[in-house]
Amino acid sequence: MHSYSFVAFYIITRMRRISVLSVVLLLGLAFTLVSREPAPNPRLKKGGRLPERSGWIQVHLEGTPGDIGFQHGYLLAAEIRDNFKAISTEMTHEEKKGWEFFRKTAREVFWPHVEPEYRDEITGIVDGLAARGVKLDVWDMVAMNAWLELPYYDKWLSKGIPTATGAPESGKGPGDHCSAFAATGSYTKDGRVVIGHNNWTSYSSGERWNVMFDIAPAKGSRILMDGAAGLIHSGDDFGVNAAGIIITETTISGFSGFDPNGIPEFVRARKAMQYATSIDDFAQIMKVGNNGGYANNWLVADRKTNEVASLELGLKNVTLQRTMDGFFVGSNFPADPKLIKEETEFDPNDKSKSENARHARWLTLMEQNKGKIDVVAGQKFLSDHFDSYSGKVEPSERTLCGHIEVSPRGMGTWQAPYAPAGAVQNKVTDAAGAEKMSLTAALGHACGIGFKGQEHLAKHPEFAWMKDILRDMPARGWARFAAR
Repeated sequence: MHSYSFVAFYIITRMRRISVLSVVLLLGLAFTLVSREPAPNPRLKKGGRLPERSGWIQVHLEGTPGDIGFQHGYLLAAEIRDNFKAISTEMTHEEKKGWEFFRKTAREVFWPHVEPEYRDEITGIVDGLAARGVKLDVWDMVAMNAWLELPYYDKWLSKGIPTATGAPESGKGPGDHCSAFAATGSYTKDGRVVIGHNNWTSYSSGERWNVMFDIAPAKGSRILMDGAAGLIHSGDDFGVNAAGIIITETTISGFSGFDPNGIPEFVRARKAMQYATSIDDFAQIMKVGNNGGYANNWLVADRKTNEVASLELGLKNVTLQRTMDGFFVGSNFPADPKLIKEETEFDPNDKSKSENARHARWLTLMEQNKGKIDVVAGQKFLSDHFDSYSGKVEPSERTLCGHIEVSPRGMGTWQAPYAPAGAVQNKVTDAAGAEKMSLTAALGHACGIGFKGQEHLAKHPEFAWMKDILRDMPARGWARFAAR
């Protein structure tokens, strides 16, 4: 019984001389007050927000694409509004364009190639936001979801290729993100797959990459993945699905190339997470309609077969390698010489570069730990501070646990010294964990070093433009998450 009904009941039962008419009036008032409260939206019935754990926001989304989207928008309305502010601030500053440019690109370049299922989900997010009073529309949400590939389009525009969005404008191009590994067979402790990844980005957006999504779609496989509020894909692309596929990636450094007639990367990445039941399925979904946006070296594991694979997905050059006894590593290091020559500006011979130094460190760690790699070892790898170029243990942009804010040089678009960027969160799982739809994750630097936003801005006023979006980023430690 509602509290208003309790009030009426109390009055009725305690006042002995009350008239029948008064009783009727009181009951009428109680029921009127109850009826004025909005009924729960039926689209929320299967979704829910769980208590936060170690800084991670946990949400369960279930049902049709529209229902999943509505639950997402409604349950994470405040976080989506906050994430939109951070992303739009970063994008407009880094690409030197107003937000309307990205909205127009979302509408004219990306939306025509978004499949109906994911159109419905994005529209559902907008509906959920509206129900909570947040005024963001479909084009805002598409631009947010395409956030990581928009710089690729912008860089493509700068080469003078005419498009539907108007005259070419200069673009800086994409930054580089992440360190990752996938191992199996004689390299792992139990002979089964182990896979891990840390996400590198700006600390302002990285501190908001803190949602653990448990998604049970009406079609396809259930998904457990990390992500950011408002995105239908993981973004840094770490997740497990109920079909036994575990996925992650690192970007291809210095990549150039974009096809405006292709399917957005964020659509293909989400579709692969949801529908891939094998490594072949995954590769096929990612290759069909490839637009070159957010070009990655994808690491994939199949817990059913204990096979791991690397899909280096350029726009012109695509290479799939796989093994049941070995490993693949990622550090934004392009491997295929033809891809390097034709589609990147990367110098594989400069050992001082972050990508090359981290690649060398991965190779050493894999061999040193052959036969011993498990989840605990993976967590330790992602906290590693050994600089293979200098031969010293010192956190920097050359270490697997990246600290660009302490480095005298930046990465990708973050060219200014001491950019507040680097590793922002970490995930590791294995075959046994994937069988239970679970993974381990840690926000902040896996090494345990925290970051103080305002202290950094006081020392480096060139980043004052971030003052309204840069937050502290404490290291919160590892926790296990599972689909429920």
